[in-house]
Amino acid sequence: MIDPAPALAALTFNADGLVPAIAQQHDSGEVLMMAWMNRDAVTETLRTGRVCYFSRSRNTLWRKGETSGQQQRLVDFLIDCDGDTILLKVDQDGVACHTGRRNCFYTAARAEGLAEVAPVLISPDALYGK
Repeated sequence: MIDPAPALAALTFNADGLVPAIAQQHDSGEVLMMAWMNRDAVTETLRTGRVCYFSRSRNTLWRKGETSGQQQRLVDFLIDCDGDTILLKVDQDGVACHTGRRNCFYTAARAEGLAEVAPVLISPDALYGK
């Protein structure tokens, strides 16, 4: 458990009360995803060690893996030099992306156009029970 007060004081939240958070696999350096955190998400993440984000579309806290089982455990919580971006070093269970891919960065710009460069590892239906 980490006291969230110093981190909250060091962060600069945007006009919507949010700060971008990049999730990176702690041991491989793979960038998994980017999401948003509000003060409550930062607090819960630091207190529990299980990563929590803020869902802008649902306007509520989003506990990573709550429905899919693909949770993230916090290894390190880093704040950038401007205090306006968080880097979460995590231990990711399974896939990080709701599309069933390991990470969310699977579309690459190429001379011939956009290309998908990562396979679907598990179907979204299997992840979310649809």
